[in-house]
Amino acid sequence: MQTILSVERLRKAFGAAEVVKDVTFDVRPGEIFGLLGPNGAGKTTTIRVILDLFKADGGSVSVLGGPMTRAKLARIGYLPEERGLYRDMKLEACLVYLAQLKGVPADVARKRARVWFERFDLAAHKDKKINDLSKGMQQKAQLVATLLHQPDLLIIDEPFSGLDPVNTRLAQEVIQEERQRGAALVMSTHQMRQVEELCDRIVLIHAGRSVLFGPVDQIRREHADNAIRITATGEMPALPGVVEVERKGDTRTLHLPQALSAQDALRAYAAAPGVSVEAFERALPTMDDIFVKVTGAAGTGARAAD
Repeated sequence: MQTILSVERLRKAFGAAEVVKDVTFDVRPGEIFGLLGPNGAGKTTTIRVILDLFKADGGSVSVLGGPMTRAKLARIGYLPEERGLYRDMKLEACLVYLAQLKGVPADVARKRARVWFERFDLAAHKDKKINDLSKGMQQKAQLVATLLHQPDLLIIDEPFSGLDPVNTRLAQEVIQEERQRGAALVMSTHQMRQVEELCDRIVLIHAGRSVLFGPVDQIRREHADNAIRITATGEMPALPGVVEVERKGDTRTLHLPQALSAQDALRAYAAAPGVSVEAFERALPTMDDIFVKVTGAAGTGARAAD
């Protein structure tokens, strides 16, 4: 299958500190790919090697069919976690200038920018200095700068940082539209709910090594316990060894003993007098659960340089 980015057994050290030890993954056109890991795992270093800001000490990186070139950089959009806009420039002038650096004529960049300004509610602020914009507006401006030259590969680091729920939803829509356009997106984030909603596949890096790689749904199934989620009315019978671990209204999450299959449990509950089963599914772990289980991380909120 065609890949737009391929990373093979990547290694990178700074002095005696080997930050990236063995990272392998690939990204395909038209997919949203999650680059995940705890603080200090090596994600940012991996991104900087991909962008040719750092030279690898081992392994290989293929971008858009081969080694990185200046022409290929113009086909990549990069949204860093740390905002990279010129803070003393006016918003429109700054974004047009950055698009020109990517090979977009000024008049074309200006037209595209104004379309995005309307969509992101930035039109009234186009003549303000970047430094005078709120944190959320700066994040939206950074996202526009990443999209303006219509890149084939987008690398977006914490894209929802500083956004309220309305603008988070808007950013999600834009990311999905870029996938539909055929672009490949590499998204680095600690928001595991966004990973579940948006990502097709992920790689999880821990201590400089890729420890999980594959489709999100497949990974969740592989890490699932023998548990079910059932919505039912009526008095459900007690089955030997079944432990109720969570209940919300008529919906229960039940942990089953290994001797009892999900199908056997469904038959028993459906046959019980006075019980009406309305919904039944296997209870899959969240990506947050898997993240903590695999990495031993206490949480996914704080972030440090890696």
